[in-house]
Amino acid sequence: MKTINLGIVLILLFSINLSAQHRGNYNEITQDISRQNILSSGNAQIYNPTVQHQINKTLYPSNVLTVDVKALQNVSATTYTAIFNVSQMGPSAEKTNQLMKERIDSIKRRLNAKRITQKDIAIDVISFIPIYEVEVTKKLFSKTYSEVPKGFELQQNIHIQFSKTNQYEAILEACAQNEVYNLVKVDYYIENIQEVYKNLQNELLKLIEEKKSYYKALGFNMANYDVAIADDKYCYFPKDFYQSYQAYNSTSVEALSKNKGVTTVKKQTSYYYQPLTYETYDVVVNPSILEPVVQIGMNIKLVFTPKPKEQKPTPVVETKIDHKYYVISPNGAIDVKELNTKN
Repeated sequence: MKTINLGIVLILLFSINLSAQHRGNYNEITQDISRQNILSSGNAQIYNPTVQHQINKTLYPSNVLTVDVKALQNVSATTYTAIFNVSQMGPSAEKTNQLMKERIDSIKRRLNAKRITQKDIAIDVISFIPIYEVEVTKKLFSKTYSEVPKGFELQQNIHIQFSKTNQYEAILEACAQNEVYNLVKVDYYIENIQEVYKNLQNELLKLIEEKKSYYKALGFNMANYDVAIADDKYCYFPKDFYQSYQAYNSTSVEALSKNKGVTTVKKQTSYYYQPLTYETYDVVVNPSILEPVVQIGMNIKLVFTPKPKEQKPTPVVETKIDHKYYVISPNGAIDVKELNTKN
């Protein structure tokens, strides 16, 4: 009976692991929904609320035309720079510096064998300070505590530049052989980044012309519109897009096989590279990537508003007053004559 229960448990665990391999471990802690319900057709509703909102989106017609285009280019770095921190302690300043130099020189020799030369390595001195310890001096009626120098600590950063990602393993091995394990960061560099922006501009201009031709085919005369513009550009490096997750399974299978109680194990924190996704972009240059890349983007938004119609001027009505003058005789006679002033 115990064997049957153990087999059922192992089958369940095996089926759980199979489903995890399909959708990735990072997704297990956020949702636990059967893939059958998502992928099956028929009466099953779409699970993703974003997709539902997009399908049922209501369009509102307007006489204001908007051209909003976005372009993204994935660019492999031209060179990389790995920075390692090295800490060395010694009984004296001379001995500390000597020990540090021996470790650095050993790293340089190993890297030189991997075609990473002296010009690709730079040393940045961070600190060189004495190390103090407390010394207790006993007297007849008291004790005194004094700090006295017992040695020195030297910290340096090693900057190692390389151009191919497969050289990174050789760098890690050379540093590890000399007990250097503290990797500070890896920087990515691109030559001629202006050429990348120029290429994105050309791609966006093509899209804008296509959009304007589309509106023209719908019967809009772009000459009758005033235009306003807004644009933006950005550059993101791989260090900006690493996310973390923890494995979902936290029980020991070994405990089940030995018929012991379930024991919990420490969940390891893992990291993965999650670059910008493409659903909001109109064009993506070099979309298929294998290794972390630098992502450079550019957006342009044009808003076309109808020009105000010219109003015809209101005709001005002139009021002409025709004056008449009369002459009356001095003797008071009623004989009144009109004075003609037009001649």
